[in-house]
Amino acid sequence: MTFAFHTPRKIVFGAGTRHTLAHEAAALGARACVLTGAHPKRLHDLLASVAGVLELAVPDEPRVEQVRAWVAQARAAHCDLVIGIGGGSVLDAAKAVAALLTNTGEVFDYLEVIGKGNPLTVPAAPCIAVPTTAGTGAEATCNTVLQATAPHVKVSIRSPLLMPTVALVDPELTVSQPAQVTAAAGMDALTQLLEAFVSTSANPLSDAVCREGLRRIGPALPAVLHDGADTAARADMAFAALCSGMALANARLGAVHGMAGPLGGLSGAPHGVLCARLVPLVTEATVRALRTRMPGSPALPKYDEAARLLLATPDATADALAGWLGQLCAQCAIPPLSHFGVTPALCAASIPGALRASSMRTHPLALTDLELDAIFARACAPLSPQ
Repeated sequence: MTFAFHTPRKIVFGAGTRHTLAHEAAALGARACVLTGAHPKRLHDLLASVAGVLELAVPDEPRVEQVRAWVAQARAAHCDLVIGIGGGSVLDAAKAVAALLTNTGEVFDYLEVIGKGNPLTVPAAPCIAVPTTAGTGAEATCNTVLQATAPHVKVSIRSPLLMPTVALVDPELTVSQPAQVTAAAGMDALTQLLEAFVSTSANPLSDAVCREGLRRIGPALPAVLHDGADTAARADMAFAALCSGMALANARLGAVHGMAGPLGGLSGAPHGVLCARLVPLVTEATVRALRTRMPGSPALPKYDEAARLLLATPDATADALAGWLGQLCAQCAIPPLSHFGVTPALCAASIPGALRASSMRTHPLALTDLELDAIFARACAPLSPQ
């Protein structure tokens, strides 16, 4: 058995830990570049004690051109530390800026697919990741996802050097998130845990992380949808999201993310919504295909185990899992993808990109074009009654 396991140098978790940000920042740098979401004023008190702050707003998913401009501003301000406070897009932007502050060249030199795909060679500037959503786990991942405009795709930079120095996870920062953000982000975290668990690159340590995350998120996501002020459920969601980030950083993902990436780039549909609509259908299709084409696959008992963990039922099976995921998607009030302008033509156009996606390489088996087309078609239609 041989594997490596990547994590942030330090993880600080718990209610109220946001108040340690100034202390953590002072230990890492003298002048911070802080990237926040579209409403940075709500973070004024938190940032007031951080030294030498250059504040930059990330209003939406970060674009390649924006990253280039942010790096130039951070260099001009002599920043030696990057802090990201926000959802996954903000944290991805912060990691990209931190990496490009220290590595020569520019962003296209390191982008996959549309760039040169060069490896990062110099450790990124110290980076503190402070999530305000319980979703992507970007505070504990080794990649950053950026939006390119020509061509219109989502692309990544991947490197262990992108891992944040400190992940500061305070569940209280997620309480103010709207229900739809909570739902979509939570479904993304759940998907990441499930895909990493059945991934062909899973290892015993990533499996342990996934098991703990799945055990917590199964009851916690319905609980926070019912009561957004449920602090115990919020803590479990934040912890599960952190686990999902560590899991994907070390075991990779699967077909849901392989399909969601290209379709999201073409359509602009929210990533969490894409995952929520796709995960019940991909799970159902994969389990069926495994039983037909690879009945001895080790992924089949793992799907059964995931069902037991998520449903908290000792006799739950993979067949029940797909139905439960569909019911949870309905409970999250996730609309069909057609609501976001996703058409059959866009789905068809995204299939070649999905088949080439790196996440597809670690899915338990290769899904066919016909299977992908059927999944996309069902995801665009209203949810079937369970």
